[in-house]
Amino acid sequence: MFDAWYATAMLAMESQKVIELRMVKLAWGGLAGQVEAQRMVSEKIGAALEATGTLLGGGTPEAVIDRYREHVRNNVARLSTPTDDHPAGH
Repeated sequence: MFDAWYATAMLAMESQKVIELRMVKLAWGGLAGQVEAQRMVSEKIGAALEATGTLLGGGTPEAVIDRYREHVRNNVARLSTPTDDHPAGH
């Protein structure tokens, strides 16, 4: 029980970095901001479908949370990488 609570709390905290980095990218606007907005929506839909498949296939909520945390880590890495348009996090 504690492991699930801890993983959920960590997901909430780790997600804040993705929110921060995405908001910066969206605020800069331009093509990069538009692409990120579209990517964000498609990722949300994909993650929901993946979570549903996991649960319908007998997976646990903990498995869904662990997978979401992987997505968050990948997004932090991707969004933290500087691009030609703007430096990371600025």
